[in-house]
Amino acid sequence: MSEWVDFERWKDCSQLQRPGYIFEVRNAEGQSLFTACDVPLKLPSGWTSAPVRFRLVEAPKPRHSAPIPKSQS
Repeated sequence: MSEWVDFERWKDCSQLQRPGYIFEVRNAEGQSLFTACDVPLKLPSGWTSAPVRFRLVEAPKPRHSAPIPKSQS
């Protein structure tokens, strides 16, 4: 993980992105959002405060989901 960066620099996120990594964005209340570099950033509706910082973190490994069960008809 990288160091936290002030959210005012989010417009420069394209220069910081790396393959296999995503950004963790935090607001003043401590809520986190994991996202790609998307300017302007679209915030979740549940966020009541603006983002204050972000950092580059390793992207989670993909997981296989369970197969969809066959219908019982």
